[in-house]
Amino acid sequence: MKRLMQMFAMVLALGVAASALAMGLDEAKQKLDSVKQQGLVGETPTGYLEVVRPEGQAREVVQAINSARRDEYKRIAEKHNIPVTQVETVAGKKAIEKTPAGQYVQIGGEWVKK
Repeated sequence: MKRLMQMFAMVLALGVAASALAMGLDEAKQKLDSVKQQGLVGETPTGYLEVVRPEGQAREVVQAINSARRDEYKRIAEKHNIPVTQVETVAGKKAIEKTPAGQYVQIGGEWVKK
C-alpha cells in the first residue's frame, strides 16, 4: 500500500509539473509568427496547426493555439447549429489562403512552401 501511495504521489507531481510547463495562449500567440517563419509550424486544411519540424517550442505553440482554435470552432458550430468539422474546414481553407509566401501549408497531406 505504501508503494502504491508513493507511485500515486509521483504521478501527481509529474502531472503538476507538466501543467506548469505548458505554454500559455498569450505566449504561444507571441511566438506563432516566428515559428511559422522558421518553417517549424504550418497550417492544415483541417483548421489546425501542425509541426513541420519538431524544433524549439514548436509543439508547445501548436498545442496552445490548437486548443484555443478547437474551443472557438466549437463555439461557432454551436452558435450556428452546424458540425464542428464544417467550421474546421472553412477555417482551414481561410488560414491556408492567408498564409504568406515562404511559410508552410499542408496540401494533399504534403507540406508545401507557399
